[in-house]
Amino acid sequence: MKFVEKESSIIKEEEDDEEGNMIVVVGDDDDDEGNMIVVVGDDDDDEDDSDQYKFVLSCIEKDVSEEDKFVPPLNFSMVDYGIYRSGFPDSSNFRFLQTLGLRSIVYLCPEPYSETNVEFLNSNGIHLFQFGIDGCKEPFVNIPEEAIREALKVVLDIRNHPLLIHCKRGKHRTGCLVGCLRKLQRWCFSSVFDEYQRFAAHKARVSDMRFMEMFDVSNLRHLPASFNQT
Repeated sequence: MKFVEKESSIIKEEEDDEEGNMIVVVGDDDDDEGNMIVVVGDDDDDEDDSDQYKFVLSCIEKDVSEEDKFVPPLNFSMVDYGIYRSGFPDSSNFRFLQTLGLRSIVYLCPEPYSETNVEFLNSNGIHLFQFGIDGCKEPFVNIPEEAIREALKVVLDIRNHPLLIHCKRGKHRTGCLVGCLRKLQRWCFSSVFDEYQRFAAHKARVSDMRFMEMFDVSNLRHLPASFNQT
């Protein structure tokens, strides 16, 4: 029995002792069951078996490379029509992002945007809006209300759609901005907090939820907060 590891997949090859058939099982590291491809070979013809095995591997390699072209960023999700959220995208996510037809990216970190990402934006005509919010941990969290307010104005302007909101992990800063948007959309607090916790998981912060609860949206109510396609 022989194991061949290719990227995130484990390809296991074994020979049936009774029939002389070659069986190639393709599965993920975390998935013992995987998907099975059966190739019938002749027990007396090793060369023929080898050719069939190489053919199967070439098909597998082609399928894997095609799938890898469309990888969403960490914590990616649709917020509303024309609005998406995620963690920081890298080059492996670019092909996927191109399918969204983005016009804008709202970046919530103070660090300069990476050169690779800037090149991607420039080549795809995507405008970058950066609002530098420090990623502090409790009890030193200080979310600047004015930065969130200005970022919300960009998100609410449909001329910037489709747009992607992201920070580093797509949890806290992105979660606060989306939570304030939900408040403007008149979501109840339990729903706002449930959505926030779905992305922040065990790293959810009381200070973030308190900020969303206290955030004043009264001077933003004149802006459209519904983006359903007409």
